[in-house]
Amino acid sequence: MEQFDVLVVGSGSGALIASAAVEQGFKVALVEQGKMGGTCINVGCVPSKMLIYPADVLATLRDSGKLGVNAKVESVDFGNIIARMHELVNRDSANQAAAVKATPNLTWFKEKGEFISDYTMQVGSQIISARVIFIVSGARTAVPQIKGIENVGYLTSDSVLDLQTPPKSIVIVGGGYIGMEYGHFFSAIGTKTTIIQRPNRVVPEEEPEISDLLKNELGKRMEIYTGYEALEAKQDDTAKTIIARNRQDNSTHEFSAEAVMVATGRVSTAQNLRLEKTGVKLDDHGFIIVDEYLETGKKNIFALGDCIGKQMFKHVANYEAGIAWHNSLHDHKAKMDFTAAPHAVFTHPQVASVGLKEEEAKRGYRILVGMAEYKDTAMGAAMGYTEGFVKVIVEQQTGKILGAHIIGPEASILIQEITNAMASGTGDYGPIARGMHIHPALNEVIQNAFGNLHEH
Repeated sequence: MEQFDVLVVGSGSGALIASAAVEQGFKVALVEQGKMGGTCINVGCVPSKMLIYPADVLATLRDSGKLGVNAKVESVDFGNIIARMHELVNRDSANQAAAVKATPNLTWFKEKGEFISDYTMQVGSQIISARVIFIVSGARTAVPQIKGIENVGYLTSDSVLDLQTPPKSIVIVGGGYIGMEYGHFFSAIGTKTTIIQRPNRVVPEEEPEISDLLKNELGKRMEIYTGYEALEAKQDDTAKTIIARNRQDNSTHEFSAEAVMVATGRVSTAQNLRLEKTGVKLDDHGFIIVDEYLETGKKNIFALGDCIGKQMFKHVANYEAGIAWHNSLHDHKAKMDFTAAPHAVFTHPQVASVGLKEEEAKRGYRILVGMAEYKDTAMGAAMGYTEGFVKVIVEQQTGKILGAHIIGPEASILIQEITNAMASGTGDYGPIARGMHIHPALNEVIQNAFGNLHEH
């Protein structure tokens, strides 16, 4: 058995911890049976955005007529888009792998690992142990219980990246973040796209107004069915079919296409590690239970990222990595605070949110709500009176920002001003109100939202 100071399971955000540990002079083991870099680089954020950005360009071109620009898309080189994506992904993953191999005091164990006793893991034929352990094992695609789905060659957010030619038509089961992003991609490149969503709203984690506008805008170039539960999948020589039930009237409908994609969420991979052997507990959904310091119930074993099921975004996992590493070294521990953790959905229009939704905020605060539309700014008008709005929620007495929700161009950028204000000083909106905003620029819609606060 080989003894290490630090053991890291997972090379996504876990690589940040491994790197920090090596710099501190520790002997480090990194267990990663897949490609170096984890979900984000290989099958998540990076490759998906390499596909979605061309879709954004196509959508912009097709909307340009309202600006007096009569542009025409002659063709879409799907093969080039896919090849460009793979080139970047493979290069980044290979560079990370090379760096790990070349780092002294860092050993990469490339086989599947599972715990066999306290602080001890078997990886292939080798047994390793460590004083401090970080579990950053990520999550995998969830496949819903649909009769016959295992007999249909369905796509997931992983396997969709291996397509060599675009399907002429596709049915996407799931209208959450992943389903809507890929719906945007496929419809933009010319694939006839249908989305089936069990809840009554797309992206149901967002504010209702955002869900409604997103469905309306994307519904202009794809078919979106909300409140439909997929029951059965079948396949013949010409098409794949999803049979779904309308949850309102119980009627059944068939949706057929050349391809089917399942995008119904992700589940933790922590069950595969046999964590009970080292005293770490999972919740009813298989996610690792941690406290506010990201420590499990077992001393010196920390967990972070998608495997804890808190906020499953790469930037959150990176932030958690810094918190967990700090807490492993110091008696004065830092709490992981998700209050100002933003996220974005890279549809067209984009969606971005941070903090509480209005109904959540009402449960604990007296609130003010401010709304502002893109089209009421000079830049919004210049862009053709584009659809979109900003909604902000603040505590009435203190002006503390409780939440913000944006749908429209560059939402993922605009949210950052609000996120920074929430994480600074007292977290009130004063700095945004006092700060000069460039005119004419999209950021004025943020200032306008805070200038329109009313009691709710």
